[in-house]
Amino acid sequence: MTNAIPVYDPRGVVEAAPMTTAPRVRKLEGLRLGLLDNTKWNANKLLRGVRDRLAEKHAFSAVNYYRKENFSLAGTPELIAEIAANNDLVITAIGD
Repeated sequence: MTNAIPVYDPRGVVEAAPMTTAPRVRKLEGLRLGLLDNTKWNANKLLRGVRDRLAEKHAFSAVNYYRKENFSLAGTPELIAEIAANNDLVITAIGD
C-alpha cells in the first residue's frame, strides 16, 4: 500500500485560433468611444475617469456606455454585436 497523494494539473489545455490585433487608430477625434463596465466594484469609477481624461483632449462623436451583467461571464453575443456595430474603439477595465 502506498501513501501517494494525487496531484492534479490545473493548467488544462486551451485551444484557440490565432488572431491579429486591430490596427491602431491615427486620431480619436470624431470616433465613437465605447466603454464596457464589467461590474467589478471600481470598474465604473475607473472608466468614468478614463472617459473624462480622454474627453479633455479629444472630441468624440459619441460615448456609449455598456455594462455586462456578471464580471465572471463573457458578454452575451448580442451585447458584443451591439458594441461592435456602434463603436469605433472600446475600452474595458477591471476595477478591483
